[in-house]
Amino acid sequence: MTGNIGEKLASDPDFMTSLARGLAVLRAFEQHNTLNTSQAAAATGLSRAAARRCLYTLNKLGYIGAGDGKSFALRPTLLPLARAFLNSKGFVETAQPVLLALRDQLGESCSLGLREGDDVVYVARAEATRIMSAALGVGSRLPAYCSSMGRVLLASLSPDALEDYLARAPFPRRTPETVVTAEALRAELEQVRGQGFSVIDEELEIGLRSIAVPVRDRTGQVVAALNVGAPAARISVDDLTRRVLPPLLSAATTIGLLA
Repeated sequence: MTGNIGEKLASDPDFMTSLARGLAVLRAFEQHNTLNTSQAAAATGLSRAAARRCLYTLNKLGYIGAGDGKSFALRPTLLPLARAFLNSKGFVETAQPVLLALRDQLGESCSLGLREGDDVVYVARAEATRIMSAALGVGSRLPAYCSSMGRVLLASLSPDALEDYLARAPFPRRTPETVVTAEALRAELEQVRGQGFSVIDEELEIGLRSIAVPVRDRTGQVVAALNVGAPAARISVDDLTRRVLPPLLSAATTIGLLA
């Protein structure tokens, strides 16, 4: 959360600006292993004084700690909060054996993700080998517009919600293949909606291909996305749709029955 969000809500008498600022600083650790006052201010758009007070408070509460007295890092005190979220999504924990079986069947990494804002958050993962330059794990975030799980989840949005999202285009170009315009992404999402799966071919990272399908609960509502990713040198787009898609759909159905 940046200062812009705070400005939008400043007129709301029930909105706690101080809490929002503290959470913004806490979320800045998603992109940084450690933060000092200057870095926290730059990452959140807060003043140095506000960022310092947030870091001081989070440190006193035990959510972060300073090993060198200047730079702060997250502390294990946060883990019960993450565990509480995962426990609230009962199918996430029970989905892990399904992901492990799918990984062993295909020999490729697979993940379960939920949409949060403009991102996909990884809530379960079974990794075969590292397929991205950055390690992925539970809690990792990827942009929705250029990830296979993200496109599956975006395709399930209501028309109004989707237009609100597309209004933020053009999106950052991650590779020469990345779809960045609203018109092109809208067309991609229409195709995903029609065929029931999404394939990303080196749009997120050069050398990476992935395929994702929606996870639907017993009512048919999309509650998550399931994907398989692999190095482009090892798997073709045809392999993804011919060899990977059938067991991926089967696994998604199994997880959906747990939701």
